[in-house]
Amino acid sequence: MSSHLEQLTKMTVVVADTGDLEQIKKFKPTDATTNPSLMLAAASNPKFDDLVESAIAWGAAQTGSADVVAATMDKLAVTFGVEILKIVSGVVSTEVDARLSFDTDATVARARALIALYEAAGVPRARVLVKIAATWEGIRAAETLEKEGITCNLTLLFSFAQAVACAEAGVTLISPFVGRIMDWYAKKTGETYADASKDPGVESVTRIYNYYKTHGYKTVVMGASFRNAGQITQLAGCDKLTIAPALLEKLQTAESELPQRLSAPSETTPAPATKMTEAGFRWAHNEDAMATEKLAEGIRAFAVDCAKLEKVVTDRLKAKGVAL
Repeated sequence: MSSHLEQLTKMTVVVADTGDLEQIKKFKPTDATTNPSLMLAAASNPKFDDLVESAIAWGAAQTGSADVVAATMDKLAVTFGVEILKIVSGVVSTEVDARLSFDTDATVARARALIALYEAAGVPRARVLVKIAATWEGIRAAETLEKEGITCNLTLLFSFAQAVACAEAGVTLISPFVGRIMDWYAKKTGETYADASKDPGVESVTRIYNYYKTHGYKTVVMGASFRNAGQITQLAGCDKLTIAPALLEKLQTAESELPQRLSAPSETTPAPATKMTEAGFRWAHNEDAMATEKLAEGIRAFAVDCAKLEKVVTDRLKAKGVAL
């Protein structure tokens, strides 16, 4: 019998949740996604020093840039993204600085800068998803970018309100965070959720998936942030699932039959006519204590790693004699 990973790839697009090029080569996923934490880990790994050095050298030459450090951080992310795209056949997700999560205009500007760097490297924008935190400001930025042909991946998604607002904005893809939802409920209730079918993170993604498919929304649902293989197998059939190497390994060694859990209905009904307002979004999201806490926590955590990566870049630029 084929492995769970092989079976899963026949019903779901498998995405590698890593910036480690060797791991991506090993598991051969269709797509790959990165975030500030993964980029920091990759940039700190000596085996990727040549890639880091090339980005730093590029940054050192950007004497006319208003913010050499920010430009170099973007170049570093794109440098890894370009290498990833040499391995995967699909797309790569590259994240906008999490510290811009509440600034629509700045998010749009950084997304455009990332795409410009990709296009300068010969990568068409169709192969890149710009990752943006699913705040109200981030969703509005994504709405603008999508109209320019810059496809977006709205991340740190925890509430149904976020999912609805993203679909209404015409966002290409969302990343609901299964494991972090489960973490919150496990801490509050003491429940271990050994039965993944009753896992609140799994239930959240299932609800979003069914809502999108029932109403004909084109936004892709990509479950993310998994804590165990059971969460993944309970979402078999979801549009996409982004999975860390350790769990890809477990799926590759499991060999029982894997049933499809999610599937789109044969018929859809028209999408709801009313659009979510800013006030409606903020209230609905605020009413979800888990989502409110986890979104804020996620942005803070990514911002910390952005700052750490920024220090790595700053120190290496200074070592090259760049005045900052």
